[in-house]
Amino acid sequence: MTVQELGIKAKKTQTFLSRVSTEDKNRALLAIADALENGKDEIIAANAIDLENGKKAGLGAGLLDRLMLNAQRIDGIADGVRQVAALPDACGKVVYEYEKDNGLKIQKITVPIGVIGIIYEARPNVTADAAALCLKSGNAVILRGGKEAINSNKAEVEIMQRALEGAGFPRDTVQLVEDTTRASATEMMKMTDYLDCLIPRGGKGLIKSVVESSTVPVIETGSGNCHIYVDESADIDMAANIIFNAKTQRISVCNACESLVIHSAVIAKALPAIKARLDEKNVEIRGDERAQAACGGIIPATEEDFYTEYLDYIISVKTVDSLDEAIDHINEHSTGHSEAIITANDDNAKKFMQCVDSSSVYVNASTRFTDGGEFGLGAEIGISTQKLHARGPMGIDGLTSTKYLIFGEGQIR
Repeated sequence: MTVQELGIKAKKTQTFLSRVSTEDKNRALLAIADALENGKDEIIAANAIDLENGKKAGLGAGLLDRLMLNAQRIDGIADGVRQVAALPDACGKVVYEYEKDNGLKIQKITVPIGVIGIIYEARPNVTADAAALCLKSGNAVILRGGKEAINSNKAEVEIMQRALEGAGFPRDTVQLVEDTTRASATEMMKMTDYLDCLIPRGGKGLIKSVVESSTVPVIETGSGNCHIYVDESADIDMAANIIFNAKTQRISVCNACESLVIHSAVIAKALPAIKARLDEKNVEIRGDERAQAACGGIIPATEEDFYTEYLDYIISVKTVDSLDEAIDHINEHSTGHSEAIITANDDNAKKFMQCVDSSSVYVNASTRFTDGGEFGLGAEIGISTQKLHARGPMGIDGLTSTKYLIFGEGQIR
């Protein structure tokens, strides 16, 4: 089936989805969650083919980790769908009300965006997350995953479509583009007649390609060159523990820490303590000259290192002489995803949070919490690093638009 044919089918679901009740949406979501759990063996078998193909293709450890589905991860995906079902409906909220002197009543309410296209890479967990969020917010979705996960995605979508049909929903509410060539992605970027919004979710190259080439409106989700700044007042043990978690708990995710910034007043004490923890996972540290002087075993960093999302057991270190210098360095090199400060100084914490220009800014906590589930949104469609419409972890509210309803009794202008 061509991408355009999928678009035609998706568009035909809009009247149904615009009128379906919250209760019916929740019933369909719970049916999907149960079906994913009951279809675990089917999904894992399909995923095993993708993993084997990925190994043959030479995918790195980080990408293979993103690709892998096991029983525990599928249970987690199903639980995420149930969390979405438990959320209040994002549609039909009255945002604004106004009554004119002539009695004309005006309401602004939230409504579905319509048909959403999602282009993503080797992340089969996105398939169910995106479908659930789009369904709860009243949108149809066309999913276009990467070739690395095609078998996993086909299994998931088939299971979800069967569950939708069983719940009385159009099967075409959730569809998958099975053509994983560049041509299908390019076609989606031009489908202004059928797609109301396009969301890329993946690496820097994918996002850049979609943003630059699409004529369909794009919500930009960003790669994660996430920073942690160790302030001169920081508790060093706290800093080491947070950095160890943010870097090594899962290296393949966009909210993992990739870059450290350390105040020169504490680097001689802080960096050896941080390195001792990171050595537990054999993390390679690439630092500037002062970082190398403060601690043995630090590899010289290039300027490119300070811009890099490694998705690997590698981290960069920049030495600074002030909070202002740290903020400037982060704003220059960050992708706008998540940044943290480790500090005991409330004024420094406040200034950092005000001046760092990223979607999520932390004080004394790991960047690994930037996630829809962790923020109480249920599953997420991605982490938006843009500033228009939606920013940060995008849940169902980020997948709605608005329209005005005007009630009259014969008024004319």
